[in-house]
Amino acid sequence: MHYVDGFVVPVPTENLEAYREIADKTGKIWMEHGALAYVEAVAEDNEDKGFCATFPQAFNAKEGETLVFAYILYTSRAQRDEVNAKVMADERLQCNDQAMPFDCKRMAYGGFQSIVQY
Repeated sequence: MHYVDGFVVPVPTENLEAYREIADKTGKIWMEHGALAYVEAVAEDNEDKGFCATFPQAFNAKEGETLVFAYILYTSRAQRDEVNAKVMADERLQCNDQAMPFDCKRMAYGGFQSIVQY
C-alpha cells in the first residue's frame, strides 16, 4: 500500500498563476527525489448538495479565494521520509525574498497510510 501526503491550500484567486509556477517547480523536484506522483488541483465543483460540507465551507474559504487540493504519492512512509529529507535539503527550494502567494498558516497538511488501493 502507498503512503500519501495531502494538502489543502486556500489561494487568493489573483495569485493562482504564481502558485502554479511554484507548484510546477516543486513538483519536479519531488519527482526527481523519488516521489511516485505529485498532483496539484484547483477546486472546480464545490456545489453544496446538502449531505456534507464542501471544501470551501470546511476551510472557511473567503471571497476571492480558490482552494487547491494536492497530494504526493510514495511507496511507504519510510520512503516519504527519505524523499522529504532530500527535498528539504535541495538548494532550489531554499527560502528567498519571494513571498508565498498564499497564507501558509491556512494550509492543511497530513500524511496518510492507504487502506484501500486499486
